[in-house]
Amino acid sequence: METEIELKFFVSPDFSDVLRSKISETKILQHSCRELGNTYFDTPDNWLRQHDIGLRIRRFDDVFIQTVKTAGRVVAGLHQRPEYNAEHTCNTPDLSLHPIDIWPNGKETLHLQSELIPLFSTNFTREQWLIGMPDGSQVEVAFDLGEVVAGDKSEPISEVELELKSGQTDALFTLARSLCEEGGMRLGNLSKAAKGYRLAKGHKGDEVKGLTLVETEKRDTVEYCLINSLEHALSHWHYHEQIYSERDSIASLHEIKNAISFTRQVLTVYGGIVPRRASAILRQELKWLEQELEWLKEYDYLEDLLEDKGHALRKLDARKFLMKELTQQQEKLPQREQMLELIYSARYTGLLLDLSRWILSRGWQPFLDDKARAKMSLSIERFSVKQLDRTWAELMEAFPPERVLNSQEYIDQQYRLMRNLYTGLSFASLYDSEERNSFRLPWADLMQGIDDLLTLKPLAGLIDKLEGEEREQLERWLSRQESSILHAMEQTRSMSVEAQPYWQE
Repeated sequence: METEIELKFFVSPDFSDVLRSKISETKILQHSCRELGNTYFDTPDNWLRQHDIGLRIRRFDDVFIQTVKTAGRVVAGLHQRPEYNAEHTCNTPDLSLHPIDIWPNGKETLHLQSELIPLFSTNFTREQWLIGMPDGSQVEVAFDLGEVVAGDKSEPISEVELELKSGQTDALFTLARSLCEEGGMRLGNLSKAAKGYRLAKGHKGDEVKGLTLVETEKRDTVEYCLINSLEHALSHWHYHEQIYSERDSIASLHEIKNAISFTRQVLTVYGGIVPRRASAILRQELKWLEQELEWLKEYDYLEDLLEDKGHALRKLDARKFLMKELTQQQEKLPQREQMLELIYSARYTGLLLDLSRWILSRGWQPFLDDKARAKMSLSIERFSVKQLDRTWAELMEAFPPERVLNSQEYIDQQYRLMRNLYTGLSFASLYDSEERNSFRLPWADLMQGIDDLLTLKPLAGLIDKLEGEEREQLERWLSRQESSILHAMEQTRSMSVEAQPYWQE
């Protein structure tokens, strides 16, 4: 058995020129180019796939290699999967070539083999280099160009894979960082096999999902929860980046931004143990990227106003004029081409690589003293209570119960409220779900109320473009809307501050 440790990137076909130029600057130990054909097999009900097992036969020249990949781990594009290889003589699977204990329980091996059918094939040209790194590690770089074929359907393959053949994982990231300096590379978790399964099943694309709670247990250590929370965010990030790469989805961009904001808050939550200098560059780059996506909120506010042919504005005489102005504002916001350029940029990819490396190498460890290391090894429950108490105190300061807040005061606290809600995601699964939800929902409603107030801002900016009755009508309408929203928010806030914190006994 071997365990692959590799990074996968999606690139354009013409990236080969950049790749060859970069590789020419390294120590090349070997170089080859060959045509590869792979056939993937499974049962009609995808029994192997259900157990996260991939079975393929690869052919090159007159050689056949049968490979089984079992369940593994992926962190920000870094793949680690146990792999079993055996020489074969033809393109028909023979499961007896591999250890019998790698197959899932539930089916006899012979019975499983009798059910296998070819699902799809991947055919591509692979140009390969073995690179000697300064630290003595060896990394294999492969550029694959071809297609996935399932029946009469096909999809292009244009990928760069970096696989650690010997030495330190850090060398893999060092080389990857160098190769992506000019952009054009996007880290990806979708393997050729995954593309083939999708193609074979007529998959139309994944659905956008909200950021879920981190699975945390009371026996987990503080350090484990830090790692788990960051990996949770990265998984969410990559999942939605893949969706956006396949189709224009503002909702998936929102989820990428949510993952970034959550990552920033995780680093803040653990900042009492991990010195800020340990994550200074990461935090700086995460802030940059979060700001690059800040326009998404404005897009949503405009979209709400324009929805259903401006239904929200139906009582305004200037409706048509306002819709035209709002549409022009929306059209000036970043378009898909700009977002794809961002996702393939060197800075964006470099951030993901650095964050992944930081997690895998536990990049905070060299910055910890003995006291901090001891805290990291404690169970999470006490730490979570301390952090949630701090969050509660911050919310009380931001939304003091004894005061009535105006519109701008609420808006000024939007980001603070969002970040504090994210704190709960890391620890919320430790506590009773009913108590947790009854506490969190009013605060989430308050967040929505702030968005409702901000939805009025684009219209307020158009008041000076109107005259006479149309202007007065819009001013009255905005005033009524704001008063109504604020009234509801004040009621919600009183519920929020009176709720019993679910983490306090």
